[in-house]
Amino acid sequence: MEALGRENVTGVTMPSPFSSRGTRDDARRLAKNLGIEFMRLPITPVFKGFLKALAEPFKGLKEDVTEENIQARIRGTLLMALSNKFGWLVLTTGNKSEIAVGYSTLYGDMAGGFAVIKDVPKTLVYQLSRHVNVRAGKPVIPESVIERAPSAELRPDQKDQDTLPPYDVLDAILEAYVEESCGVADLIARGFAPETVRKVIRMIDIAEYKRRQGPIGVKITPRAFGRDWRLPIVNRFREK
Repeated sequence: MEALGRENVTGVTMPSPFSSRGTRDDARRLAKNLGIEFMRLPITPVFKGFLKALAEPFKGLKEDVTEENIQARIRGTLLMALSNKFGWLVLTTGNKSEIAVGYSTLYGDMAGGFAVIKDVPKTLVYQLSRHVNVRAGKPVIPESVIERAPSAELRPDQKDQDTLPPYDVLDAILEAYVEESCGVADLIARGFAPETVRKVIRMIDIAEYKRRQGPIGVKITPRAFGRDWRLPIVNRFREK
């Protein structure tokens, strides 16, 4: 917003059946604090339409990550429609931690033209948020955004930690593996739990195909995904 000017930024909130009241309120409050245009596009009617269209092929099957990803892809479609209609550039919201382990949806939250924080680890995102508030002398970014347990809110009571290690652990492993070229044995020797190390590294390795399809973004670390980091995809490469 500071780089572009508030008159050139539009915030879009797209609540689903699983969006919490706190998230909805925070989105509105943040847009007001930033002084930007704010647009609300609920996705529940569209989501129900998708479920109806898929009712026959999905008959008898339990809901899973498929229904979660549909919500993300509806949002991506709506944002790209706004981009086409008004000539806007969609900024994706994924950070380095999420992009590293594939905690993102192709053609969903990965849809866009520029990834502003793609090289910013999640723990640094929190630090930057607090810095913004300290510098402004007021909570431009609502404290509840920073304090609330992170969640994609694509299913009831979902938390990032249901799928991922705590972000401080994840980011430490990510930095060592990607930026320092440490292997599994090196990370275990540093005191990380072996099962956590193997899980995180496997997630990083198999998410390479997703990262190759993501938008470009700002580089701030010694080794960013993309030009600095490219794993083989077709030969089943895995770090041992």
